[in-house]
Amino acid sequence: MPSIFIVEDDRSIKVLYEKFLKLHGFDVIETATNGVEAVEKFKSFKIKPDIILIDHRMPIKNGLEASKEIIKLDKNCHIIFASADKTVKEKALSLGIAAFLEKPFSLEKLIDCLNTLFAKAPC
Repeated sequence: MPSIFIVEDDRSIKVLYEKFLKLHGFDVIETATNGVEAVEKFKSFKIKPDIILIDHRMPIKNGLEASKEIIKLDKNCHIIFASADKTVKEKALSLGIAAFLEKPFSLEKLIDCLNTLFAKAPC
C-alpha cells in the first residue's frame, strides 16, 4: 500500500485528503500543518513516505521552502505540490517536484496523479 505524507494547513482540506486517500487504498502515515513541521517530521521518519502531498501557502514556512529542504535530505522523494498560485509552478518544478496540481482540483485528479506517479510517468 503506497504511503502518503500530507502537508496542509487547512484542517478541512487535510481531513478530506486523508479520508479520500484512505478510501482509495493509500496509507496516510502522517500529516503536518506547516513547512517547519513537515521538514522535522520528514527527518524523523524511519521509513520515508512514497509521496508527499504539500500545499504552498502555509504559516511559518511555505511549501517551496519546505520542499527544497526535504529534497536536500532525500533527492529521491516524490513530492506533489498543490497551489492556487500558478506563478510558483515553474519554480516548484525546477526544484525537482514530481507533479504540480493547480488548486482547485478534483479528488479524482489527485488519484490519477498518484497512480501516474506510481506507474513512473509524469502527471
